[in-house]
Amino acid sequence: MSNENLQRDEAAKRSALITTHSYDVSLDVRQAPDPAVTGYTSRSVINFSAREPGATTFLDFISSDVHSVFLNGRSLSTADVVDGSRIRLDNLQAENQVTVAGTALYSTSGEGMHRFFDPADGQCYLYTQYEPADARRVFANFEQPDLKAEFTFHVMAPSDWQVASNGTEAGRTQLTSDPATSRWDFAATGRISTYITTVLAGPYFKAEDHWSGMLDDGTGLEVPLALYCRASMAESFDTANLFQLTKQGLGFFNNLFDYPYPWGKYDQAFVPEYNLGAMENPGLVTFTENYVFTSRAADSQYQARANTLMHEMAHMWFGDLVTMQWWDDLWLKESFADYMGTLGVDRATDWDTAWVNFANNRKAWAYVQDQLPTTHPIVADIPDLEAAKQNFDGITYAKGASVLKQLVAYVGFEAFIAGSRKYFRKHEYGNTTLADLLAALGEASGRDLALWASQWLQTSGISTVTADIEEHDGVLGDVTVVQDAVDPTTGRQELRPHRLRIGLYDFDAHGALVRVDSVETDLAGQRTVVPELAGKPVPALLLINDDDLSYAKVRLDPRSEATVRASLGALRDPMARALCWTALWDSARDSVAPAARYVAAVKSFGPGETGIGVLLNVLGNADTAVERYVPAADRGAVRDAFLEVVAGELEAAEPGSDHQLAWARALATTSRQAAGKLDTVRGILDGTTVVEGLAVDSELRWSLWHALAAHGQAGAGELDAELSRDTTASGRAGHATALAARPDAAVKAAAWDAAVHGTTLSNQLLSATIAGFNTAPDGLLDPFVEPYFECLKGVWAGRSIEIASRIVRGLFPAGQDLGDGQPEEHPVLVRADHWLSGHPEAPGALRRIIIEQRSHLHRALRAQALTAQAAPAAS
Repeated sequence: MSNENLQRDEAAKRSALITTHSYDVSLDVRQAPDPAVTGYTSRSVINFSAREPGATTFLDFISSDVHSVFLNGRSLSTADVVDGSRIRLDNLQAENQVTVAGTALYSTSGEGMHRFFDPADGQCYLYTQYEPADARRVFANFEQPDLKAEFTFHVMAPSDWQVASNGTEAGRTQLTSDPATSRWDFAATGRISTYITTVLAGPYFKAEDHWSGMLDDGTGLEVPLALYCRASMAESFDTANLFQLTKQGLGFFNNLFDYPYPWGKYDQAFVPEYNLGAMENPGLVTFTENYVFTSRAADSQYQARANTLMHEMAHMWFGDLVTMQWWDDLWLKESFADYMGTLGVDRATDWDTAWVNFANNRKAWAYVQDQLPTTHPIVADIPDLEAAKQNFDGITYAKGASVLKQLVAYVGFEAFIAGSRKYFRKHEYGNTTLADLLAALGEASGRDLALWASQWLQTSGISTVTADIEEHDGVLGDVTVVQDAVDPTTGRQELRPHRLRIGLYDFDAHGALVRVDSVETDLAGQRTVVPELAGKPVPALLLINDDDLSYAKVRLDPRSEATVRASLGALRDPMARALCWTALWDSARDSVAPAARYVAAVKSFGPGETGIGVLLNVLGNADTAVERYVPAADRGAVRDAFLEVVAGELEAAEPGSDHQLAWARALATTSRQAAGKLDTVRGILDGTTVVEGLAVDSELRWSLWHALAAHGQAGAGELDAELSRDTTASGRAGHATALAARPDAAVKAAAWDAAVHGTTLSNQLLSATIAGFNTAPDGLLDPFVEPYFECLKGVWAGRSIEIASRIVRGLFPAGQDLGDGQPEEHPVLVRADHWLSGHPEAPGALRRIIIEQRSHLHRALRAQALTAQAAPAAS
């Protein structure tokens, strides 16, 4: 990675020196369909000014070769000015033009210009992905967010391709000398950052529509719309649904923000082997093609797609129109987009469970991240680009969105939106910091938000709240909410103010557990008495943070926990039920209650859970509990009992329902380790076992093959035959996973070698291979523990940060059992500590991954230590 890791102080020095005006970028990808051609010609013409004539700065360009550099008409020696990924520019004038030509490389890592050959038809597809700093892999530029400019793109590509960029197509010319090639010219963009520029090229299927809107002030707005996907997926591309969501979102956000959509057209492309869920390139948003559902998908998956679509649309204002100055304030766009994505689904679509799924899914991600020793404030310290890459995490997205939800409750929704509107108008096409946002919100709300920001945005960790209840003869006395808020990074208490609701639930005449009363209160400090509760009847369930108003873990009091464990299915309110599921899961993860008790709750109440998103989540948690948190001595019995429930519910579920699909997926997942239902798995695959209404399509089939392969009951021949029937990209990934899952030492060694030492696996196939490698019986992966720690520095130095991160995170020896010692004495923890202490100079991003994976393992081992208590719940 050499000098690719731009430092914050270097970026600040460069932006203090120069101002960028415009880019004119030409890319020649006409030979991309030839796999033997590894690169393409890239040419950048950049106009910029310098505040200190005679000074020196540098460009960023990660390429295989720099052909020429011209600065203000003067040719520079590439041997003299090119140093790794940087091009030095000396003796600047007040106004400058630099032209750089070179050969950029196609990528298979999802960074820069990704090239994909469709296994279904052999066609070549290209797209770009840059965040945080990979535009420099495609064209020479000043790669930092606060050096905005106008961008004009020109692309030479095969004439029968679709080509798109941020700007509208301004012209297309077929070459007379080469009719098979055409040149696309695109209109200049507004001022944007390099990381949100984009190019799409290939034989994509394209659908078109338009949105006509009327703003509240009567202003009309016309926005052309387009959708793209690979041609081989067009049959599954539900364009009508996507266009409808797009129009709903544009109508909602244009009026909410009172700022007309600023980027002309609105294209959305669904692309292969994508590293993210989506990317907010203005005018051309890119999404993972996993959102094109070629197999049966549950309603919660469609809702998650809608949430991502709304999230990216909100970025057109938060992030694109107004952009953070540096990656410290990444939250200024991601936290807002995460909040706005859920708000958009809730208010602009027909789904009524957006905030339930936010509480159940997005916040759960944040809760996990915020308990790691590497957690960080929402406003983070990002000293360099590698640190920025690692901070696209649950804190920046979901915790930030949760805290914004609290802020809305604190200042009022109208004031929050009024402040946002001021923010857009004042800083349009510019860059901002936390202070700029607080000023706008403070002016709109009339509140000084400095203290709120210091308590919520600039501290780390999560508060755990519980109720200390006094009662007398069935009546509540003093009810005290106790807050514990230790910052994992410092060990200090960081007590924060919370505005939350406390719900009182009791059984009605029909046996339903319903809310009978509630109070809102403000928590301040470690202990807060809630006088409004005194004198009320003691409820069966006292639920702190009812309606999920605050960001906090809830620890149920003993009576409430007993009610939930006995009667969770009687709780009618979806949000309250989701919060109780989360409380049970947190108690298992935190080693407060044995993990087997969580599995028992899923067995008892999972079948009655009506929310498909919640059901899928708790089934996934149950699998984690069984395989990671239940002690080895009890695991077989707990796993087999869970598998029996899963198989029974698959048989009992309504044919063709989302719940049937959820239980079928759980059968496949659980059967990777449990052998009790392999005949059923095989029967579903070969058609001898018919589950009425179940769509046994590609995704489910490969998951079932994964289970059989993990037990040695599917060989390479069968898996190859399945691949011959499913020549899709997802089929190829499923095949790679199943092959690597076979329980054979030679198979594991080959998978390890392909992942660690090989360079032919794309990002998608690398992750698929690692997933199969990690599916293994006890002891089979032990020989790879020491090689893992030995390869770390070489992998990090020799691979791109995306690929290196996948290898380091994915191959950490996480599937460990406690044995006879204490968790802290486990050999893998000891080895990880030895590596960390012996490599203090290792890059911070690499150390962060090791520390996080060590923490996850330590948590699992602590949960396993509850052996004696776990045994009774195995039945």
